[in-house]
Amino acid sequence: MTRIAYYPGCTLKTNARNFEASTLATAEALGIELVEPGRWNCCGTVHALAKDDVMHHLAPVRNLIRVEELSNKGAIDGKQVVTLCAMCYNTLKRSNQVFNQDSDKRKKIRDIMTKEDIQYSGNVEVIHYLEALRSLGWDKVTARVVKPLKGLKVAPYYGCLLLRPRGIGVDDADHPTIMEDLLKALGAETVEFAYSQKCCGSYHTVQMKEAVADLSHRILKQAEVAGADVVAMACPLCEYNLGPRQEQVKKQYPSFNSIPVVYFTQLMALAFGLDDEATAFEANRPDPSPLLKEKGLLE
Repeated sequence: MTRIAYYPGCTLKTNARNFEASTLATAEALGIELVEPGRWNCCGTVHALAKDDVMHHLAPVRNLIRVEELSNKGAIDGKQVVTLCAMCYNTLKRSNQVFNQDSDKRKKIRDIMTKEDIQYSGNVEVIHYLEALRSLGWDKVTARVVKPLKGLKVAPYYGCLLLRPRGIGVDDADHPTIMEDLLKALGAETVEFAYSQKCCGSYHTVQMKEAVADLSHRILKQAEVAGADVVAMACPLCEYNLGPRQEQVKKQYPSFNSIPVVYFTQLMALAFGLDDEATAFEANRPDPSPLLKEKGLLE
């Protein structure tokens, strides 16, 4: 087993447990042990944009220290940390970049963190699970498939933070293929749609749910028009805005037809023939099970 540090973030332990369950199960099936550091903390959720902001980099860097501690103990192979949530990925990776490229901020961060057992070296590499799979090789993913997702049309939804800013994202910001490559390795058919990189509305869903529902409707409608059966994604907030938020969408657009929204890892678990605990579809809203049964992919 290849041992890689795994940063779950807050939501994976609460509202997105289906994302974590399907990831841990599929990683194990592929010979990857995801090692969760002790004492990890919230990443801070969003990257600080103010040029003089140092405090918002502390939480991400503390998590990278936890990873370096695992490496120093020999608990992981190398100094990589896998993330799942697109926001966690973006926040950790951008703070890591600031630490390594801005000597003034690096000194201030180290000066503040005087009680840490070690000083962060800057050598941890932040990667998304999609990147880990790409490095492993799509052929190895395909080799693990026992139930190809034949006949399932999937719209890959990237949203904002998996691809932006340039140099941080998991793939080309204009023409990403990483999720398409994975879905094809699972035997699914991918469909292109215009809003695959459109913001879902993010945290505006708290105080502007009608506006977010309007945006969600546009995204989901585009996927439906493109012929998608389901939408696949990699962000718990996107999943909420495009999944459970469909109840609000129906109120504003009575003719709207629901479309299932799933994490890409859940489709992996399904294609790998893993059990219900691994696929964890019961947590999704709308429920994708009826469609998957209709397609002969779920009993």
